[in-house]
Amino acid sequence: MPDFETLSRKIGVGGSDPASVRKRIEAMERLLEGLFVVPGTKQRFGLDFILDLIPVGGDIVGAAMGAYMVWEARNLGMPKNAYVRMAGNVGLNALLGAIPFIGAVPDFFFRSNTRNLKIIKKHLDRHHPGTAIIDG
Repeated sequence: MPDFETLSRKIGVGGSDPASVRKRIEAMERLLEGLFVVPGTKQRFGLDFILDLIPVGGDIVGAAMGAYMVWEARNLGMPKNAYVRMAGNVGLNALLGAIPFIGAVPDFFFRSNTRNLKIIKKHLDRHHPGTAIIDG
């Protein structure tokens, strides 16, 4: 039976190469921002919005998951100003979410993880064009 390292390399989730990083951050953004659809609309929401409904602990978990994307950006060798801006997005999201229950509303529209994904994709498209995926 193959070990974890071999399996993760085959499906592209365990590597440190830019293509693997791109897959992981896109999956994280989808989990946090676009997992569900509001019935009758095209408006998506994810785990980040749901976590904001849990006072204190939910904001901490959501911020930690958002910080993971910043960590991946740092490991990609992105410029410091890019991941500092990403950290600011995560911090603002955490501050907005700190308002019990009401804080989920601005988070529904701010979408810090989607903003951060765009920053990372812009870097990857410029410096690692082979990682680009054509959306259908």
